[in-house]
Amino acid sequence: MTAGDENRKQLFLRACRCEPVERVPVWIMRQAGRYLPEYRAVRAKHSFLEICKTPELTAEVSLQPFRVLDVDAIIVFSDILVVADAMGMKLDVPDSGPVLSEPIRDAAAVRRLCDFDPERETQFVGDAIREICRATGPNVPVIGFAAAPWTLACYMIEGQTRGDVSTAKRMLAEEPALVKELMQRIAGVTATYLQSQIAAGAAVVQLFDTWAGELTPREYEEYALPVTHSIFAALDGSGVPRILFAKGSSRILDAMAKTGADVLSVDWNTDLAQARRELGTKIALQGNVDPAILLGAVDAVRRAAEGAVEKTGGIGHILNLGHGILPNTTVENARAFVKAGQQARVSTRVEMGRRGS
Repeated sequence: MTAGDENRKQLFLRACRCEPVERVPVWIMRQAGRYLPEYRAVRAKHSFLEICKTPELTAEVSLQPFRVLDVDAIIVFSDILVVADAMGMKLDVPDSGPVLSEPIRDAAAVRRLCDFDPERETQFVGDAIREICRATGPNVPVIGFAAAPWTLACYMIEGQTRGDVSTAKRMLAEEPALVKELMQRIAGVTATYLQSQIAAGAAVVQLFDTWAGELTPREYEEYALPVTHSIFAALDGSGVPRILFAKGSSRILDAMAKTGADVLSVDWNTDLAQARRELGTKIALQGNVDPAILLGAVDAVRRAAEGAVEKTGGIGHILNLGHGILPNTTVENARAFVKAGQQARVSTRVEMGRRGS
């Protein structure tokens, strides 16, 4: 069976449920982006936010990796700060990176935030998902996404996304009740935002908790876990698999498993074989090749993809990177990663861990 002959959506859903698969499904975080000449051509004519807020453009750039790389899932092109924008924080995206004006510094700023109707304020996201679904038909999964509350809180406090969350960490230490209130507000609107994406046709949803590794395991359990769990609980009746990505996942894997996620997406510092032993086959895994490997030789890319699949046996595994693809990655290497994963051998048996049945 070749990648083009099968129902990719059913393959993806079986992997999320840890059911036997003929091969692992493969997609790449940030797969629609600057490494693709097709994306750069669109970006040369339109601003980032114009692409995000114009469903036809969103659909076009979302579909590009599917056409070029033959990935098994399409993630809708958007930005996690769309939610902050809809809550009343003005979002600007210059070439240097997204900026939120008037970052949150006190209780008054938290309480000025507003709930929003995703069918109105962020209708463009749902419209883009519907457009992608129309273009691909029923056999290709579309992934919706949002930021996890801690990560979005970090960006709303810092006012930008360029790598330093020291202000957010200081606020958590000095005013934990205020940060908890902010995260609860984020969790409430994120749940309805993801529900609207599911209603539009998303077959899978993912929460990105990029800054989870900045929390101690105790802080994660106390602050991030409850609000993440509340979002996933709100999606319980949807039948849609829920993926949780966390950078710095190795220290908090057990806590992540308590969130209600069906799939844990882990970074490259987490050993997949060890994670499988710890989690058993009740929770699927996604990842976790180091994106920097895709900057090297094609043979090394293929070996990394095959090695990741070997560690899980391919059962309950969605092959991906451990973070987003780097902009200077060649299309040849990205395509080699996808193809190697799709051709990797899978096992019929995987060692069960303490969470296994």
